Amino acid sequence: MFLKRGAVFLAWTFVAAPLAAQEVPVIERTLSNGMRLVMVERHEQPTIAFGWMARVGSANERPGMTGMAHLFEHMMFKGTKTIGTRNAVRDAELNDLQDKVQAQIREEMSILREKQRRGEIANMMDPKVRTPRLQQLIGEFDRLVQEQRALVVKDEMDKIYTQAGGTGLNASTSTDRTFYIVSLPSNKLELWCWIESDRLANPVFREFYSERDVILEERRQTLESRPDGVVSEAFNALTWMASPYHWEVIGWPSDISQVTREQASEFFATYYAPNNITAILVGDFDPEKAYALAEKYFGRIPANPKGVPDVITMEPPQPAEQRMMAEVETQPSLQVDFKTVPMVHKDAPALQALAGILGGAQMFMGRPGGPGGMRPPTGRLQKSLVLDQKIATSAMAFSRGMKLGGLFTLRVTPVPGRNPADLESKLYAEIEKVAREGVTDEELQRFKNASQVGLYGRLETNTGIRETLAQFLTVGTVEDFGNIQNAIQSLTTDEVKRVAAQYLVKDSRNVLVTTRRASASTAPDDPELAAMPEMMRDRVRAQLEALLKLDKGQLTEQLAALEARAAQMPPQARPAFDYLLKKGRERLQKLEGK
Repeated sequence: MFLKRGAVFLAWTFVAAPLAAQEVPVIERTLSNGMRLVMVERHEQPTIAFGWMARVGSANERPGMTGMAHLFEHMMFKGTKTIGTRNAVRDAELNDLQDKVQAQIREEMSILREKQRRGEIANMMDPKVRTPRLQQLIGEFDRLVQEQRALVVKDEMDKIYTQAGGTGLNASTSTDRTFYIVSLPSNKLELWCWIESDRLANPVFREFYSERDVILEERRQTLESRPDGVVSEAFNALTWMASPYHWEVIGWPSDISQVTREQASEFFATYYAPNNITAILVGDFDPEKAYALAEKYFGRIPANPKGVPDVITMEPPQPAEQRMMAEVETQPSLQVDFKTVPMVHKDAPALQALAGILGGAQMFMGRPGGPGGMRPPTGRLQKSLVLDQKIATSAMAFSRGMKLGGLFTLRVTPVPGRNPADLESKLYAEIEKVAREGVTDEELQRFKNASQVGLYGRLETNTGIRETLAQFLTVGTVEDFGNIQNAIQSLTTDEVKRVAAQYLVKDSRNVLVTTRRASASTAPDDPELAAMPEMMRDRVRAQLEALLKLDKGQLTEQLAALEARAAQMPPQARPAFDYLLKKGRERLQKLEGK
């Protein structure tokens, strides 16, 4: 039953946010079920940048269920009872049948897990150790998946939006939120309300178990195949001791492969309830009409009466410096992470300024390449280590504030022939100099100017305003959005000096020293590999090494997956892609005795 507008009249708030000498009029409304509606009315173009944010990310997970927030980013595109299937009744039956088979598969996997624990097998995920019963169940499950795939209308949601003039349908998951976006012509406001409320009211997690395999492959491609991927993951886990930031957003592979649809349904009911969702609309619309339509469509979804549990585990003070030494097939580097404060903390702006002055890269909201963009490094570290001492090819600093904590990161790449560990004392000398002597008025003013210019750029477009609002609403409020420039412009050099001395100290630092490891899988004089750019060459080496370790069956599956993606490869990635395919086929021929 739809709730009538006016049946329950809740908060109406107008916030005039003075940002960079201009006003962004933000209107906040709350629907009858607790869902928040944040609107910015702009009539420059007949379009609307839509987004809705579930305030859930990897920080809301727990051991055993890591990667769940990212999994839902995938599942929310699988459709509803009316979108994405040719036969909703049979589709639901197949979901139930898959659940039953997967429950039996988990029983067999538990047996293998115990065998691995006792040392009877080396890897429970190795197809060679499967029991006949497990192999039979996997075959039965695959048949159910194939039947369901025949009913699926692939990418139907995207097609509906595209036919309506929509662009940019996408989603992203972070430590603290999951965000779903699209841009549409102004006259498609009701279409957006219908589709997105249908996603929340009538989700169908079809292809759930096979999608876990898709995510495992995504993990292999985006994290494990990077030369420094698993090292970065391990370093992050070393840095965060108790905080749920301890694991990557994509999750641990053992958790991804074992999560159930029942667990997913519980997760959805908790975190995708309307009272944990904020919708953002920026563009050409009437706020009153938008509110009425939102109440009509989204207001029908019941709230979660229990609310969302708070994340109560806090990162304790670090008792001593932590270090990690790694050999990786990539450029040697030095990274130092200091744990700092959440984005809304009173010291966050001063840490941003410190990062800008040291690294010279203006990063609005503390993310390289994030909102506001990033200009070439021209800060103190670049001048001292790269230009004057000539011991590094690059040196940067950035401060990242999140909801529950923050990191202040220094990264240095040494010149060829120098060990990155040799640069540590020089790097720390620059930090100690700021903590002892402070920064100049000119340096601080340069940062303030760059910050203001960066924010101006973000607020020129509907999508830019949407993204900026979303980042603030992930960790704070509309008032935080409105106050950020005032906080930055009122900074003093004493505050910057203080945060350097307070946060950038030995006991709270985490150090990663990466040196190059020679690859045994590819001859160093391979002309095809040598012709690639260095960064691409390093990644291809790591991918090839992993590829050549596979047995015949695994390699056949991997090559088939690569070939299926051939048409989607961008031109700049084609040389590396073709090289891996070639080497993989050569290896397969040897295994087949051809």
